[in-house]
Amino acid sequence: MTHIFLKEFNGFLNSLMGYMVVIVFLMAMGLLMWVFPVTSVLDYGYADMDTLFSYGPYVFIFLVPAITMKSFAEERKLGTLELLLTKPLTISAIVGGKFIACFFLVALSVFPTIVYYFTLYTLGSPQGNIDTPGVVGSFVGLILLGGVFCAIGIFASSITSNQIISFIGAAFSCFILYSGFDSAATLISDGGISLQMKQWGIMYHYESLSKGVIDSRDLIYFLSVAGMLLLSTKTILSSRSW
Repeated sequence: MTHIFLKEFNGFLNSLMGYMVVIVFLMAMGLLMWVFPVTSVLDYGYADMDTLFSYGPYVFIFLVPAITMKSFAEERKLGTLELLLTKPLTISAIVGGKFIACFFLVALSVFPTIVYYFTLYTLGSPQGNIDTPGVVGSFVGLILLGGVFCAIGIFASSITSNQIISFIGAAFSCFILYSGFDSAATLISDGGISLQMKQWGIMYHYESLSKGVIDSRDLIYFLSVAGMLLLSTKTILSSRSW
């Protein structure tokens, strides 16, 4: 797994893709938080990071599939996937190595935004007037969200040899899993059924973490969804139906 991780991550660093993902995410979040009047913290007047954690997932919906789209699709297209599977590596190690490399790049793009917290901590009146537990929970949620999106992208890339199809399929799936269930729940009049519908989607658990309480049920949800997607990817590669 370590060999695959290093190979994939070095591939990101040796191309524009890795740098573009980090730069685009930081630029988008920086503009939204500090420049655009509608979402700027400076104009809003409150020391919080809601802008980052509200818009971050939607930026990830497009950026993460761009990272993962070539994970297996390019291997299929170039005919190197079968060669890779014949090496003394388990399929779990191959899938895990590619997933960790993508996840590490996503986490790397989020890490610099910690500077925003210290900036708002200093600018707060009085100093430190910021919901620290909520920020910590939101960062945990955003990282876990990126992990699930990576798993979705890896799965989408494993079922096609076309990177564009992989990107579109992953982006659409990320959007549906993040906000689709929440949107569908608003159409249901029964409160109990509506709540159950929301709990199937990522947004419910993501917003739960943003309250500052890291509930084991939310962690289990994220880990379970990512695990099932990676297991499905392994199953597809094991079938050799391609």
